[in-house]
Amino acid sequence: MRNALLALILCLVSSTVAQAMRDDYPKNTGIDVVHYAFQIALEDGSDELVGEARVDVRFLVAGITELRLDLVGVSPDHENRGMRVTQVTVAGEPVTFQHAADLLLIALPKPSVAGQHYSFTIHYRGVPQAGLVVGPNKHGDRCFFTDNWPNKARHWLPTVDHPYDKATCEFSVTAPEHYLVISNGLKIEETAMPDGRRRTHWRQSVPIATWLYVIGVAPFAVQYVGEYQGRSIQTWVYRQDREAGFYDFAVPTKQVLEFFGEHIGPFSYEKLANVQASSIGGGMEAATAIFYGEDSVTGRRTERWRNVVIHELAHQWFGNAVTEYDWDDVWLSEGFATYFTLLFIEHAYGRDAFLAGLDKSRSRVLRFNRENPGYRVVHENLTDMRQVTTSQTYQKGSWTLHMLRGVVGDEAFWRGIQAYYREHRDANASTADFRRAMEKASGMDLEQFFEQWLYQGSALQLDGGWRYDASSKVIEIELNQVQDGGVFRMPVEVAIEFGSEAGDETHRLLLDQKHETFQISAERRPERIVLDPNTWVLMEANFRELQEH
Repeated sequence: MRNALLALILCLVSSTVAQAMRDDYPKNTGIDVVHYAFQIALEDGSDELVGEARVDVRFLVAGITELRLDLVGVSPDHENRGMRVTQVTVAGEPVTFQHAADLLLIALPKPSVAGQHYSFTIHYRGVPQAGLVVGPNKHGDRCFFTDNWPNKARHWLPTVDHPYDKATCEFSVTAPEHYLVISNGLKIEETAMPDGRRRTHWRQSVPIATWLYVIGVAPFAVQYVGEYQGRSIQTWVYRQDREAGFYDFAVPTKQVLEFFGEHIGPFSYEKLANVQASSIGGGMEAATAIFYGEDSVTGRRTERWRNVVIHELAHQWFGNAVTEYDWDDVWLSEGFATYFTLLFIEHAYGRDAFLAGLDKSRSRVLRFNRENPGYRVVHENLTDMRQVTTSQTYQKGSWTLHMLRGVVGDEAFWRGIQAYYREHRDANASTADFRRAMEKASGMDLEQFFEQWLYQGSALQLDGGWRYDASSKVIEIELNQVQDGGVFRMPVEVAIEFGSEAGDETHRLLLDQKHETFQISAERRPERIVLDPNTWVLMEANFRELQEH
């Protein structure tokens, strides 16, 4: 039995290694970073940071001789900015390392043993070219804000900068005392130092991906808004925007947390802070400390920024707690957050607002498809991080979830969502994992559904209409798929309206041919027939009353 188990482990490791070799955005499949502890010193007289990182690693396989971390070094390609490593130690003893081509390779004292833990301490310093943005905010105050999306943590932190390797983290930031510091997790220390500086220590106890690591260092105004299930809800805005920012962010955070907690599963984290920041333009879903562009504060609670808040809160479940294993599956983050934003809008603001959001998304998807007909939602071995998201990963991903809900039904949809979240919470998932959860919840084979909407680039286009044959008392419905590319297999509803004196009917037709004709018995001529009356299908359709034969 031991030999069989060993053979199985070796087979799995070989398969994982082979997969990594094919991955142009490579993973460190032989290791698991368990925890990062960063000490960061910031000053007003220089943009240079002085850092110390403790990286706690568990080795999954034997025979590894060096640890590979991502860390952007100083070079002309980076405007002569970047990090310079001065020393690496293990158990207090210096070890050899190489820092080149934006990789930090650290020699192990001896080859790894499977299950072994090492703790590496890295001393480094430099002016980051990206990742940590230093400069004045809109009021002219000097600030330090992070922007790690999607793979810019490596510009200022030595990490495995990839979404698959989640770890807990902590940041101890020393900065001049006129700054306040926000980061992930809970604040465990704040100490005034005798040299006019303040040390602030935050600890994140739930594992998250590196793009979600944040610090914000600014002259903040801070409000403790309330609690959700014992977790603090906070607002951090520029001191000049105190009144407007406290007003803007007071809602709808708690209501959104309650809705997603009830419908998806438990909120994973220790707090939720909404933070005004100068490093981004829109929203960044950093776990427990969401950053919003500095223009988000208006004092008017605009619909646009309200919806951004909902979207970033949805990410705390999808993207943060359940994280895509690979950038190819980024729709599991962005598509989910986009659709669950609409679901909360439907819950809080009504069906018409929900449908308006779907209609706006559909227009963007179809326009993008006309301009990029081969683009697929699930990437294929993505290598250029500039292409990681488009409107399709957001909007078509969202529509795919909506259509899936229509195909499997409300009850199975929510059962599958909750099972998927429960199984992969605080870990990683793939599109295949999500499909398995939905197939189990619905009892349906969803291979073709996922293939046509996520792995193919075309869009469904229908041309057709209806006519009534009074002699045979039959409604004839013609539907032709006129898109380029393959044929979609998709159910579509038709609403048959007979007028006030007779009951209307809704029928579900299954499309699976290029040209199809459906017949429905009817004692009288309909006044009107509406294709997809409940807005379940992403398509362009020209549907009308046809001339009789």
